[in-house]
Amino acid sequence: MQHRLVLIVNPTSGRGAGRSVGARTLALLRASGHEVVNASGASATQARERAEQAFGEGSDTLVVVGGDGTAHLGINLCAGRPVRLGVIPAGTGNDFARNLGIHVGDPVAAVRLIDAGVTHRIDAGRVTLESGQQRWFGGVLGAGFDAVVAARAGRMRWPRGQPRYALAILRELPVFRPIPYAVELDGRRIETRAMLVAVANTASFGGGMRVCPDADWTDGLFDVLVLHELSMPAFLRVFPSVYSGRHVDHPAVEIIRAGRVRLEATGIHAQADGEMVGGLPLDVDLVPAALEVFAGRCRLDRIGGSP
Repeated sequence: MQHRLVLIVNPTSGRGAGRSVGARTLALLRASGHEVVNASGASATQARERAEQAFGEGSDTLVVVGGDGTAHLGINLCAGRPVRLGVIPAGTGNDFARNLGIHVGDPVAAVRLIDAGVTHRIDAGRVTLESGQQRWFGGVLGAGFDAVVAARAGRMRWPRGQPRYALAILRELPVFRPIPYAVELDGRRIETRAMLVAVANTASFGGGMRVCPDADWTDGLFDVLVLHELSMPAFLRVFPSVYSGRHVDHPAVEIIRAGRVRLEATGIHAQADGEMVGGLPLDVDLVPAALEVFAGRCRLDRIGGSP
């Protein structure tokens, strides 16, 4: 099925892999007969403006090439509006694409999903800051150790890619302390000291950390993880198990399902899809079926269809 597509490529994704993957994606899309408007720009702001102009001229499909940050841009351009989103993974983590069942490192297979024209509707999270500004996310919003690490990694210039995140973890661990939170879940208020609060629409973030293994972005609810206060030695022991999902059996881990969440803490900023979204307090609500995506595999039991 042919489309009039808008393409955004992040050439710096994946330690520069985005440039070559983007060029190949453009060639593959045109070879399939799609009309492609290249909205890539020198900045995310410029790309957003070019994409918005193309949507105003009749385009109804956006394809992004990059990592989770580029997918986050695409989510914010498409959620809540009649624009389909295709993701060609070319980053270091690629959690959003992996949760869609898109094979990393195979742009041919990813473009084939777009050629087939089969889409699915998935839920999306909507963040409202105290200023009233709103942002969408598709994966996981975190406010705690993960966001502190993401902020530190964002300030680092070396190394590039996933090793930078690992080094940021090592540097943050000795100085991190539990955070006093107030968390409201569909009106139920919890006050606690915690290492991390994660509002999950999908199972994983941070390059494969399965923070909420049972999260399902077609069921109309978030899985909200609260990792209550731990000593640093205990935290170091439990942290590696997040990659397998076994951390959920730890007594300090609590997971509650909710559609509306409010997070309050002093001096803490939140990240979503790996991108900083703003400081706490903030409100998060789940918008069912807000995003139409090209996907290889989704949990579709609540909305029908086939992967």
